[in-house]
Amino acid sequence: MRGEEPMDVQTVVIGAGVVGLAIARRLAQAGREVLLLDQADRIGAETSSRNSEVIHAGIYYPAGSLKARLCVAGKAALYAYCAERGVAAQATGKLIVAVSEDQIPAMRALMARGRANGVGDLVWLDAGAAQALEPALRCRAALLSPGSGIVDSHALMLALLADAEAAGAVLALHARVTAIAPAQGGYRLTAEDAGGTPAPLTCAEVVNSAGHGAPALAAATRGLPPAHVPRAWMAKGRYFSVSGATPFRHLIYPMPTRDGLGIHITLDLAGRMRLGPDLVRVDRLDYGLDPALAEPFRAAVAPFWPGVEGRDLGPAYSGIRPKIGGPLDAPADFAVEGPASHGMAGLVNLFGIESPGLTSCLALADHAADQLFGVAS
Repeated sequence: MRGEEPMDVQTVVIGAGVVGLAIARRLAQAGREVLLLDQADRIGAETSSRNSEVIHAGIYYPAGSLKARLCVAGKAALYAYCAERGVAAQATGKLIVAVSEDQIPAMRALMARGRANGVGDLVWLDAGAAQALEPALRCRAALLSPGSGIVDSHALMLALLADAEAAGAVLALHARVTAIAPAQGGYRLTAEDAGGTPAPLTCAEVVNSAGHGAPALAAATRGLPPAHVPRAWMAKGRYFSVSGATPFRHLIYPMPTRDGLGIHITLDLAGRMRLGPDLVRVDRLDYGLDPALAEPFRAAVAPFWPGVEGRDLGPAYSGIRPKIGGPLDAPADFAVEGPASHGMAGLVNLFGIESPGLTSCLALADHAADQLFGVAS
């Protein structure tokens, strides 16, 4: 530990979603004394348990971006980790489909971007080859990503927590951190229990992986330059279940748009099919889902799966992404800021950890640890 004043604990990680859990595991296994705090009553209560559970390949993101680098590295690490720890994961493969000729140039550019990011297994399919793989599909061409897949996110989080605890980390739930201030040799945190009773906590190092709450916590960090406190934005994604047997073996995605990856057909590990998510900007954490949205979802999928017209759609669940860019901004990269960026020793902030955060969780943990340890990455 740094400094002369004794600390309650060496390192506090705030936020027990999949990324916070991975960071706590990484730091505990590196020999840090770690306390993992979360304001909820369970791990992964927000973003980490309300997503598609897709393992992404790294196709969509600008070359050299953190999302591209950490998704590609994270995918390999995640498959290996799941195999080692017995967490259910399956490389189902994914088809990104063009439904009109005017989408073909954008698909070729997408393939080039994926290859530039190190996704070397992409395969171009004409309409006949795509429909030979998936007879229920209708398209002009498709991009096959064999390495994309799905994972049991809940089992993954439990495995990460077990590893962290085996290495000495301690999890405290119902613990809401409201303020961080520099103190001799480290930081003084104010944390509230479920009843709102505040209690001080001192530590040498802090990792802010609080998801939706990360920007607000950064704003409540005394001495952090305002330029390193991004505005928080939210984007809601909704999912619908589909009646009947699943006609697909692969994940089926439309061509991406500026706002996201589009309403797609995803599978769970039991073979059940869902449609979603869409993307709508919101200003609060409201997970409600209007059943009347089923028809817009049906209309979005019908161009590449005509068979959806004969199915019943039912509301499944919704999730909300923690974004750091507004509706008119270019898509934001992951932001992982350590002492070399903001100048405060022993502090790492993670902002905008949305998709592909699940895929990237182990690589994000390594990257955050490097920021804390002062290792260039």
